[in-house]
Amino acid sequence: MCNSVKLFRTLLLLISCSWSAGGFAANAPGYYTYGKAASAAEIAGWDIDIRPDGQGLPEGSGSVEDGEGIYERKCAECHGSFGEGVGQFPILAGGNDTLTHQRPVKTVGSYWGHTSTLFDYIRRTMPFSQPASLEDNEVYALTAYVLYLNDIVADDFVLDRENFATVQLPNRNNFVPDPRPDVDNKRCMKNCRNPAEITISSSVSAPPPAALSLPTAEAALPADHPGAQIYEQYCMLCHKTGVAGAPMLGDKKQWDERLAQGLAVVQKHAIEGYTGKRGVMPAKGGFADLADDAVRQAVKYMSGTEQ
Repeated sequence: MCNSVKLFRTLLLLISCSWSAGGFAANAPGYYTYGKAASAAEIAGWDIDIRPDGQGLPEGSGSVEDGEGIYERKCAECHGSFGEGVGQFPILAGGNDTLTHQRPVKTVGSYWGHTSTLFDYIRRTMPFSQPASLEDNEVYALTAYVLYLNDIVADDFVLDRENFATVQLPNRNNFVPDPRPDVDNKRCMKNCRNPAEITISSSVSAPPPAALSLPTAEAALPADHPGAQIYEQYCMLCHKTGVAGAPMLGDKKQWDERLAQGLAVVQKHAIEGYTGKRGVMPAKGGFADLADDAVRQAVKYMSGTEQ
């Protein structure tokens, strides 16, 4: 008899929930009477997480060789040509056997547990100034190249959906599931405090957020200037956003401070590399194959002066 009563109550509850979810929702879309259900395309735009077993990966592939070229153009400015990191930006390679040191070097090869973390992070957030702008094949290629920098794959390796899960990072076995159980607070059922008796004795008002003002990137020289294309291809990553203290395109004050020592000196620093109080300038921005004259033209374009 007792079991029959419990079963009846359970069935009644299920029927009630089904009626509420179905009948009420049909008459009042969104429950709160505003908004609309997300479409499949809208959900797909956000549902891009990648699991360690490769589930969720997009179609595509990328080689270490292709990744090297993309990395030099879009990543080396911040992470260094060999993943060594520039300024305050993360080191991507090395650090093996340092996790027990007082200052461990946590990189993809020394610390990370899953290749999917690397792929997902690149896909969502890189490059720094243009996040989520990479094609899927580019993400595959960059992932392969960073793995290569950490001596995890060979120089002729091509990464794709089929072999993704076979790439195992060295530190994977040192990650363990959280053993703590999921717990919920139990709702008070007796001798509970009357909510009406609870009052707010004081409150602290947060100050209004300060207005954010960013300089606009407007070149003083025409778009057909010889240095414009060099800027777009090699310099924009840092000089559009001010990464590592880089003077931004169109910021007259920043460039005038540097040009006080003469255009030739600024060009020399850009070619040979320079570390100053305001930041770091890698030699030729990390692109060793750039001609000296191309760097000079880029400096003229960014600084807005021909002499």
